[in-house]
Amino acid sequence: MKINIYYGGRGLIEDPTLYVIGKLTEVLEELRVEVTRYNLCEEKNSLSLLPKTLKEADGVILATTVEWMGIGGLLQQFLDACWLYGDKEKLGKLYMLPVVTTGTYGEREATLYLIQAWEMLGGIPLSGISAYVEDHVDFEMNSEYAKIIEKKAESFYRVINQKRVMLPASNMVLRQNLLKNNSIVLTPQESEQLSMYVSDDEYVRKQKQDIEELTQLYKNMLNGSDADAGQEFIRNLKENFHPIEEFKASYNIILSDVNKNLVVEVDGKHLKCYYGDKTDADVIAKTTRDVMNKLVLGRITFQGAFMSGELTAKGNFKTLRNFDQIFQFNIL
Repeated sequence: MKINIYYGGRGLIEDPTLYVIGKLTEVLEELRVEVTRYNLCEEKNSLSLLPKTLKEADGVILATTVEWMGIGGLLQQFLDACWLYGDKEKLGKLYMLPVVTTGTYGEREATLYLIQAWEMLGGIPLSGISAYVEDHVDFEMNSEYAKIIEKKAESFYRVINQKRVMLPASNMVLRQNLLKNNSIVLTPQESEQLSMYVSDDEYVRKQKQDIEELTQLYKNMLNGSDADAGQEFIRNLKENFHPIEEFKASYNIILSDVNKNLVVEVDGKHLKCYYGDKTDADVIAKTTRDVMNKLVLGRITFQGAFMSGELTAKGNFKTLRNFDQIFQFNIL
């Protein structure tokens, strides 16, 4: 039989959790159980790889110390890694004993959290050891406390050895019915390989660089699309130009969402369209690319957009109204 202990505390000498798991280890080893302890504070850079250590285990002990609130970040990261990369079939056969001590408050809540988390992972949690420890020396010297811990170790051994069946819990039903659609279905081999990639800092850094390069590429593509759209506006203006004899005017149309200005200059039969800026234009209008697109497709008129508030303008309003006469777009 093999049991793994995952300790999520800080490793301080006076931590009573270390005493408890030490006592559990003594009893289990006397029963010829192979016990392996993983101090998560020493495994910070490889937490995503630890779920593969569950493969050969028959049971696990999750141990932590509540110093101010909750189970602590290291043990939470380990549980996250089990959810993301752990072999769910293997987890479903693993018994778990929670061990939580505190010198403040919250040992029962943390124990319940570990039980619920292990149930959500599909494993089999047992009632564990939780204790408030005011003085770690008094706690460790108390023979009655030692007997309780030893009996819990013997009970844990018997449960695993006999492969006892536990009554179903609602958390397991919730996991099966609600959470299965939110997780990526991977084979155990794929999960293990993914955990190796995640723990590889060089690989993660390279992936981030690739993502940044792709982001920049798409930005450039979008910018190119914007430029194409601008040329389409110019082409549509030229194709639908109906000159009025001796009419002369200039329009500076600000496309606020793409930060571009479309300048239209009319001089009789001559039309000039370009992207730039003309601060002395007869009409200075401000709208969006979407509204301008609807305008050149004939879905709205220049004056209609102004009346509806989709376009704002200042300058010569007679010249504004003439825009719909010199540019007559066919409805597409």
